Amino acid sequence: MKIDILTLFPSMFDGFISESIIKRAIDKKLVEINIHNIRDYSTDPHKKVDDYGFGGGKGMVLMPQPIFDAVEDLKGENTKIILMTPQGIKYNQEVAYKLTNEKHLIIICGHYEGFDERIRSIVDLEVSIGDFVLTGGEIPAMAVSDSIIRLLDGVIIDESHLNDSFNNNLLDYPVYTHPVDYKGMKVPDVLLSGHHANINKWRLEEQIKRTKERRPDLLEKR
Repeated sequence: MKIDILTLFPSMFDGFISESIIKRAIDKKLVEINIHNIRDYSTDPHKKVDDYGFGGGKGMVLMPQPIFDAVEDLKGENTKIILMTPQGIKYNQEVAYKLTNEKHLIIICGHYEGFDERIRSIVDLEVSIGDFVLTGGEIPAMAVSDSIIRLLDGVIIDESHLNDSFNNNLLDYPVYTHPVDYKGMKVPDVLLSGHHANINKWRLEEQIKRTKERRPDLLEKR
């Protein structure tokens, strides 16, 4: 998979692409990530990319020209263009799985007060990571990219993400490590039994219990 990210702050992604699982995925050539500065596509002599919105109001708005030209330069035959915006669909694990089928993603990071409405005309999918507002789309773009990359074949062991929270609309089950007894809190006996059928049954019961307590809305989808 190839991911091109359009941003006004490319240095924000330095750590994202140079650490942990994402770096290993890049090194193994399982994913290609390119960070592009939107200002590089501005035709303004001063590399201006924003302006005041018509009709008044506070804040600066991203202009269409740099975004249109960047997308035109980067897109191919099998490109899906994603815009990070609080007005998009709420992102979830189901969307992440669907996006793993794409060969090429272009992710546009919004910023300032917003973006020129005409930018929407070249976008395939608008995505929000939740009902709150950030200073820009960079952190959401990292979150979306991370959630997709870890699902790609060969990035992590399949079992690791097949048992993730939100698969089958259930939260993940509790996990424990050594010591068996820590400050009076003990690992459940079933996990020490070696009886895999009983362990799997316990885990499923715990998933349902935890989901019922914390996210009952997920159970309505089952």
